[in-house]
Amino acid sequence: MTSAMTFNTQSAPVSRLVLIAAGAAALILSLWITGGEPGAYSRQPVWLVLIPLMLLGGWFAMEQLTALGDRSESKAVARAVNLAVPTLFAVLLLVLWQLICTGFAVPSVLLPAPGTIGFTFFSELETLAKDFAQTWLKAVLAGWLIGCGSGFVVALLIDRSPFLQKGLMPIGNIMSSIPIVGIAPIMVMWFGFDWQSKAAVVVIMTFFPMLVNTLAGLHASDNLHLNLLHTYAGNRRQTLWYVQLPAALPFIFNALKINSTLALIGAIVAEFFGTPIVGMGFRISTEVGRMNMDMVWATILVAALAGSISYGLLALLERKLTFWHPSTRAAG
Repeated sequence: MTSAMTFNTQSAPVSRLVLIAAGAAALILSLWITGGEPGAYSRQPVWLVLIPLMLLGGWFAMEQLTALGDRSESKAVARAVNLAVPTLFAVLLLVLWQLICTGFAVPSVLLPAPGTIGFTFFSELETLAKDFAQTWLKAVLAGWLIGCGSGFVVALLIDRSPFLQKGLMPIGNIMSSIPIVGIAPIMVMWFGFDWQSKAAVVVIMTFFPMLVNTLAGLHASDNLHLNLLHTYAGNRRQTLWYVQLPAALPFIFNALKINSTLALIGAIVAEFFGTPIVGMGFRISTEVGRMNMDMVWATILVAALAGSISYGLLALLERKLTFWHPSTRAAG
């Protein structure tokens, strides 16, 4: 009985290593096959074997890597593993995407391969850069700054005014429930077809999330800290600066991160309803009409990179400014 248990515990890692090696071999063989004519092997049952092998091999490889990071006492190793696992997962998905599109000859109108998207991205880099500047550097950035800034200021002003809070909160709920496609045409009529109308849409989308989160953060202050400052004869400004704002920082950064994605979505959708011949929303709607899906996906890639980098920078700034918060300390 004991020997059987020992054999099972020892054979489990070996079987996983075999699957990992089989997945790597399947990946190499698949890349060699798809190096020929696209779709040449689309009717061969070989894909029914190779793709599951790659999935299993990649799955167990990332599982072993994750276990290595959990067992390690070094923070550097743990951080490296935390970075490597999602990177390898993304690479595995891209490879599978490429193999499926190439091996099964998927029409590019339905789903272009990652290699095709990457080629279009670099060949049309100048056009994509102009679209990025029009949408993100103008509409998104301006609207995000104005919307978040005004929401923060209004929250500070009405913090001690319960009747204003009760009056504004229902309006905020109503505005949040209005779809972008209902706001965008109105803003285009009011502010014209250039980036100003898209920035106005972004302001509306980001104002109330910042207002609500900032108010919630200001009210989350510890009563013990408030009473302590009161015993020291602290005034309103000191209470706000030393107690309420530090307690509200996690809430404020949550609103900033959420708004960074909402702003980009709002600006792109708003460009569908009228814009100069530049912009990410304009590019997507125009190229869809031309069935040029490579360019559509390249534009989506630009939007995804911009949103991810913005979110990541805000998260990094949050860790620097809220290092004292329990959630930040728990994250390491």
